[in-house]
Amino acid sequence: MPELNTQVLPLLPLTTGVVLPGMVVTLALETDEAKTAVAAAESADRTLLLVPRTGSAYARVGTVAVIEDVGRLPSGLDALVIRGLHRAVVGTGVPGTGAATWVQIEARPDPDDASPRAHELAREYRATVENIVESRGIPQVAEFLRGITEPGQMADTAGYSPDLSFEQGVELLETLDVEQRLEKVVEWSRQTLAEIQLKDKIRGDVAEGMEKRQREFLLRQQLEAIRKELGESDEDQNVIEEYRRKIAEAGMPEAVRAEAERELGRLERTSEQSPEYGWIRTYLDWMTDLPWDARTEDNLDIAEARAILDQDHTGLADVKERIVEYLAVRKLRAERGLAEASTGRGSGAILTLIGPPGVGKTSLGESVARALGRKFVRVSLGGIHDEAEIRGHRRTYVGALPGRIVRALKDAGTKNPVMMLDEIDKVGADWRGDPSSALLEVLDPAQNHTFRDHYLDVDLDLSEVLFIATGNVADTIPGPLLDRMEVIRIDGYTEDEKVAIARDHLLGRQLERNGLRHEEVELPEETVRAIVGDYTREAGVRGLERELGKVLRKVATRIAGGGVGTPVCVGSSELREYLGRQRFFFEVAERVAVPGVATGLAVTGFGGDVLFVEATAMEAPGGGGEITLTGQLGDVMRESAQIALSYVRAHAGRLGLDPAAFEGRRFHLHVPAGAVPKDGPSAGVTMTTALVSLLTGRNVRPTIGMTGEVTLQGRVLPIGGLKQKVLAAHRAGLTQIVLPRRNEGDLDEIPEQVRGEIEFTIAETIEDVLVAALEPEGAPAADPGAPVGDRPR
Repeated sequence: MPELNTQVLPLLPLTTGVVLPGMVVTLALETDEAKTAVAAAESADRTLLLVPRTGSAYARVGTVAVIEDVGRLPSGLDALVIRGLHRAVVGTGVPGTGAATWVQIEARPDPDDASPRAHELAREYRATVENIVESRGIPQVAEFLRGITEPGQMADTAGYSPDLSFEQGVELLETLDVEQRLEKVVEWSRQTLAEIQLKDKIRGDVAEGMEKRQREFLLRQQLEAIRKELGESDEDQNVIEEYRRKIAEAGMPEAVRAEAERELGRLERTSEQSPEYGWIRTYLDWMTDLPWDARTEDNLDIAEARAILDQDHTGLADVKERIVEYLAVRKLRAERGLAEASTGRGSGAILTLIGPPGVGKTSLGESVARALGRKFVRVSLGGIHDEAEIRGHRRTYVGALPGRIVRALKDAGTKNPVMMLDEIDKVGADWRGDPSSALLEVLDPAQNHTFRDHYLDVDLDLSEVLFIATGNVADTIPGPLLDRMEVIRIDGYTEDEKVAIARDHLLGRQLERNGLRHEEVELPEETVRAIVGDYTREAGVRGLERELGKVLRKVATRIAGGGVGTPVCVGSSELREYLGRQRFFFEVAERVAVPGVATGLAVTGFGGDVLFVEATAMEAPGGGGEITLTGQLGDVMRESAQIALSYVRAHAGRLGLDPAAFEGRRFHLHVPAGAVPKDGPSAGVTMTTALVSLLTGRNVRPTIGMTGEVTLQGRVLPIGGLKQKVLAAHRAGLTQIVLPRRNEGDLDEIPEQVRGEIEFTIAETIEDVLVAALEPEGAPAADPGAPVGDRPR
């Protein structure tokens, strides 16, 4: 075991600082304990042990120091200059001379052969301290550090740092390993340097801000003096300040605000006589008028919203249910703290109402806004051809303005209105652009949170807008645009629903418009039913409201002319006096009273309709088998007629026909009315039935209507628009409908009252259709004057 380097020295406690090896410091002798320790050291070899003391506890390691000089301070206190030599581990107290405290120590000087790691840490520490002292303006300290080569001595120079706390000094003194000591001082110096750099940055920012404000103040004073010399008023400056205030209060996103302030700076530098001055002001007016952060709170009372929807509209259960679902989701998200996630990418709602005219699509938008407690704006898209109508014009054009979407948001005054895009199926496209392509971004929940109008040229968040698009048919809406919509079909009203709508909504509105009071007119239910059945035949109620208005105008004329008592009761038998002759008749029996005429069902832009297919044959010497088609038929419908004739000829034997019946005969198919274009495959079964009826001489039953696509093998394929077709058949008085097997599930969409009055026959093949549609052989011809069915009117 190597011999320990022990020694006995007087103890001098330190309470306010730490002396490390290599440090030369001046100590004031304020206590008797210090004076006795110094006296004991001077009586020996002038060395003593300096040990930091906290309370009654001493550090376990001290510094062996030598007294360099003794003197007196100007304050009169005795003082001495000491120099630290090396570390020593404090041992036990031992008896000694005088009143001083003597302790046994074990000397622990730093080794002469420091490791490479220690040298690397010493260089890093020196570089960090040099940055610190240079930032503080004392570069001479850096010169002092460059003269130190020993890593341990380099670490101990930290004792001079004013940033070193007493506890850190004790910790550094007690760290005997040179590498560990260097790691501590490197870490502490890094923290100090970071704090200094942060303070310098804050000080620089403050100074820069003050300098900028002072510079702006001086420039504005100079600008004001220049304007005064030019004879300009202070109005321009007031305009600038007003815009600055509006921008600050608008709640714009950061990027939008930066763009607005940039334009405001341009306005400030632009002369009032310049054309750009007016253009920039118009742009800033739009930017400050838009509702960047204004929104209305949704009415999340589901029962109240449902009551409002039911109060405004009769029927339309699918649309009402979807709105209630939308409200329920927002209510749950609000209750569960997810309301903030309900905006932004993918959160928008786009509903599209497809249905014939007059079913209440546009008015439904206002009702939805009222139920939600939101503002309502309407954007008419019918007939627009220019893409700029949606996206706006670029500001390079004279008279440029934002598009209709931005204008609607400004009119609404909130960023979450109900926005109705009316007649979206009638958007056109030409050389000026394709507006439907611009709508792709507006109606895409994944994109419309960053909609960019060409005029504004900043991102506009449309994700909180509830879009409700309307159209009569979905066929004319481009596929990519239709894919972004949630389509809800409104197929029209039954007769009972129309009567209820007339009683609850239309009649009161028309009474008010014609200056009448409720007690002055009596309109029994049978009268309303007669108007619905004999004077209107439509999917909606627009024509019904016109007829009611016509009746009430004549009543108002009679009351205003005097000589008539009130109330005026309008009976169903008196309608001819008010509305003229009956416009619609149940003519199915008359039309199918001869063989070769069948009743089909179709869907048009005005809802469902009943159409008749008439077939006839004539001699064709030297040929035969050809077919002529008239009635403005489209390509698909012409192909259906060819398929029908080919099937009948190929299966003549199974149908009970003589194959020779086709020889020398030419066939003609006509679909009235000739002025109305028609197309689609669903008339295939009707054309086949008409041909078979013609060739067999058997009439088609007058109470039956049919729909379905036919194949060359005689299969009956499914069709679309079944609900509209069934409602049209119901209006026309038909009591039996033949439909394809694969459309059987669609019967759930038919109103229960209509299902109870119509018999549905399911067909898989054309033979099933013929069995249901044709009168038995030898049956008497139908009486054209007989009523069709016993459905009440």
